[in-house]
Order: sequence, then C-alpha cells, then structure tokens
Amino acid sequence: MLNRAVTTPASKQRSTIPTISAILITLFVAVIAFAAGSRAQMYGYIDSGSNKNSSSQGLPDDLDYTEVESLYDTLKQQYDGELTQQELEDGLKKGLAEATGDDYTVYLTEDEAKEFSDDLNGTFTGIGAEIGLKDDAIIVISPLNGFPAEAAGLRSGDAILKINDEETFGMSVEQAVTKIRGEKGTTVVLTILRDGQQQEVSIVRAEINVPSAEWEIKDGIGVLTVSRFSEDTTELTARAAAEFKAAGVKGVVLDLRNNGGGFLSAAVDVAGLWVENVPIVEEREGSGKVVTETLKADDGAPLAGIPTIVLINQGSASASEIVAGALNDYEVATLLGETSFGKGSVQALEELRDGGVLKVTVARWYTPKGNNIDKNGIVPDVKVELTDEDFLAKRDPQMDKALQQLQ
Repeated sequence: MLNRAVTTPASKQRSTIPTISAILITLFVAVIAFAAGSRAQMYGYIDSGSNKNSSSQGLPDDLDYTEVESLYDTLKQQYDGELTQQELEDGLKKGLAEATGDDYTVYLTEDEAKEFSDDLNGTFTGIGAEIGLKDDAIIVISPLNGFPAEAAGLRSGDAILKINDEETFGMSVEQAVTKIRGEKGTTVVLTILRDGQQQEVSIVRAEINVPSAEWEIKDGIGVLTVSRFSEDTTELTARAAAEFKAAGVKGVVLDLRNNGGGFLSAAVDVAGLWVENVPIVEEREGSGKVVTETLKADDGAPLAGIPTIVLINQGSASASEIVAGALNDYEVATLLGETSFGKGSVQALEELRDGGVLKVTVARWYTPKGNNIDKNGIVPDVKVELTDEDFLAKRDPQMDKALQQLQ
C-alpha cells in the first residue's frame, strides 16, 4: 500500500533561525523527510497501481545488473575496509531513488522509516528543547515546558559548546539534534556557555509527545497553531474550531509558520473548517494536463464567515501551502508573514518487504485556481518579517500584526 504525503525535508529549508530551529525530539519535518520541512508527512492510503507514470513506460521490466555484480565482486575482493550485505543492499536502493534526480524521492531503511513515522506522529525520545544556529554556534532557543531540558535547568540563549565531550563548532542543527537524541532513560551531557561561564548540564532523555495543534483565545481572537499535519490534526483542529465558535470569537489566526507538511487528508480537513464542498487541491500527473484527483473539503465549515488571517513563512511548506493557497484562492483568509517555501509535489510512501520505505513523487498539486507554487512559494498579502533577533528575544511582530488587524 502507498501512503500519500506532502512534506519538505529539513535540509531544503532556508537557513534562518526561525526556520532551522529544531525541537530536540524531532528534526522538524525530520532530517530524512521534512523535512523540510522535511521533516515530513502523513498520508491517505492509495492503491499502488493507481499511479502509473506514462513517462516511465519505455523502461525495461527489469534492470541489467551485470555491471552491478561486477562492481560488487571488485569491492568484495579489493576494498580495504568492512562491508556488510545489508549496507550494500541499502546503498543500491538509495542509489536507485537518487537517480531520479528528485529531492523528494528517497529510500528509507527500516530504522529511518520508523524514525520518520515517529517524527510525523509527534512521538519522540529526547530532551524537549528547541535549538538553532546563531553566529555559527548551536544555541538553545527554548526549553519546552514540562520536559527534561527545562527540569535540568537549560535556558533560552544558552550556547551548547559540547555534546557528550564532542565540540559542536561546525555542526549543523540537524547533526546536533541527532547527537542529543537517544534512547529513553539514557543521559546526554551538554557543556553550555551562559553569561560567560561554562557549565555541564546532564539531562536524562525521555519520551515526549507533542500534539500537532494547539489553540487559545486572546482578547476575543482564536489562535490556532498547527505545527504539522499528523494523525491527530483533524480531531484537534475540529475541537479548536468548536471552542472558537462557542466563544463567539471575532477573528481567527491560523499559524502555519515552520509547518513543513504532513498528511494530505489532514490538510484538506483543516481547510474544510472555513470552506465546504469545494475543491481544496488538485493532483496532476505528467504535463499537468491530467487531473488524477480533486480533493474536496466536507467538514461543515464551522469557521466560515469569521475573519481569518493565516501566518506563513519560509518554513511553511507543502501541506501548509495547500491550506494557505486554498483559503486565499477562495478569499476567506488573508495571508500574512513571508513567502512560503514552495513545494508543489505529492509523495507516496510504499512499504517494502525489507521493512524499508520508498518515498516517491507521484503527482504535482495545484490550488483551486490552478496554481502550482513549486520553487516559487506563496507570496503573503501582508508582508511582515520576523528576524533572528526578534525570535531570540521572543518578539513576534507577525502574530502582533495579525491580532491587531483582527481587533
């Protein structure tokens, strides 16, 4: 079976602090994903035979592996190092996926696939802190409330100099996250710099569950933050909409910033909170002339007619752009913030017999007005930047502007 996914790998996200910051329980939209992004992706199942790519029909039924076998024999006889059969076979599969030249078509090993799925579902093992890169230093953006990093005394602004005695200079955020994460109950020791003084902080890793959506009411305005489109997103956002409706909010802010994507079906459901029985997204194959599927929202649109602002930025990708694009096309929401990432393709996840997963691009998606935003992104109606300095100082001019406009 295939899972349909619309996410962006983290490695493809633009490198600003608000975009590359990563919770130490995830690689944001997951390094393997989708990130950027991609960390990323949850899906609706589709039949594995429903996506025949006509452009591939000229390929043979089977590849000629004669030269591959020859290369294998040479490696086995001459390579000065250790080789394992599993690593070589995984390398072959990864190479086939990479040969497509598509950043979003990748082979995930069984372990990578499990980590990918856990990231998407918001269940992780780590310390519960958000980190970023500032002036080539790994810094703590924020420890998450109620998790081990906060309990151990980690603070916003702490610079992480070492992870278990390994210096972090030159590390990417993704590399640091990978080293800080680990099995539940194990300890990671961080050497931090705070107020000019070095100190060691020992933190016991724990299992951390992060919901995909959170909400609150601020001065009569409902604020709904969706961090990814996951298995729990439809239920959580429906609850938020019901609470907003019952409270008689005068406006809604839908915060999709740094949301790298997720389940296509969840994105359609979220858009359905504002519009009903209308196309949300079209999937097209090949030249774009063949419409393979039109997905419609049918959730009763409980928030229809309520003034709405959608916050987007460079980390808003894929499923986030589907929601933002649809609500903007139907003129039921104003987009505020910065131009979104620009990912206009849909992936399917096919489980393989070895436990691995092939994530493969199966179609391109288009907004209701027929726009594909691949590589261009969606330009907001109201441009408001959020700088690195704003983020580190916990200022949010984008949210402030949205709330001001809805008053």
